Amino acid sequence: MSRWWTETVAALGDVVPLPLVALILLAVALLAALGWYFFPAWVPRRLPRFSLPRWRRPRLPRFHLPRFRLPRFRRRSRKRTDPPPVRLPAPRTPEPVPAGGLGPADRLAAEGRYAEAVRERLREMVRLLVVRQVVEPRPGLTVVELTEAAARNRPQVRPTLHAAGAIFSDLWYAQRPATAAHDRRMRELATDLSRELTGEEPR
Repeated sequence: MSRWWTETVAALGDVVPLPLVALILLAVALLAALGWYFFPAWVPRRLPRFSLPRWRRPRLPRFHLPRFRLPRFRRRSRKRTDPPPVRLPAPRTPEPVPAGGLGPADRLAAEGRYAEAVRERLREMVRLLVVRQVVEPRPGLTVVELTEAAARNRPQVRPTLHAAGAIFSDLWYAQRPATAAHDRRMRELATDLSRELTGEEPR
C-alpha cells in the first residue's frame, strides 16, 4: 500500500509540480469550509423536476339523447267578481184603479208578463214604505240598501223585503224565467208588508 502511494505521488510529481498540487488542495479545503459555513443557503429550495409527458386517453364523442318533457297544464285562476248591486225599479205615480178593476200588476200577470208584474209589485211595496215614511225616496237605491234602511225603523219588515228582493234579483238580474208562482209569492209578500205597516190588507 505504501509502495503504491509512493509511486503514485512520484508519478503525479513528474506531471504536476508539488507547489501547484498544494495550492489546489488548499483551494479545495477553502471551498469545503465555505460550503459548510453557509449551508443550507446555497442549496436551492426547489429542485427541478423531470417528468415524462403523460399519455392522455383520446376522448370519444358523446351523444346526448333528446329529453322529452310533458307539457304542464296550469289552471287559470278565475277572478271573483262580485255581482252588481241590484237597483230598485224607478217608482212612478200609481195609475188610478177603477172600482172592481185590476191594478197594473194584476193586469200584467193576467197577460202572462210575470216578470213585469213582479217589478210592478215591488214598486208598490217601495211606494208604501215611502208613504208610511219608513224610508226616504232616493233615486238609485238598491234592494239591500232599501232593506237595511227599512229595518232600522221597522225591524219586522226585514224578512219580507229580503224575500221580495231575492225574487226580483233572480228574475231581472239572474235572467231566470218568471212564472205565475213568482207573481203569487210576490203578491203574498206585498200583503204581508202592508199588514206589518198598517195592519190592513191591500185591496
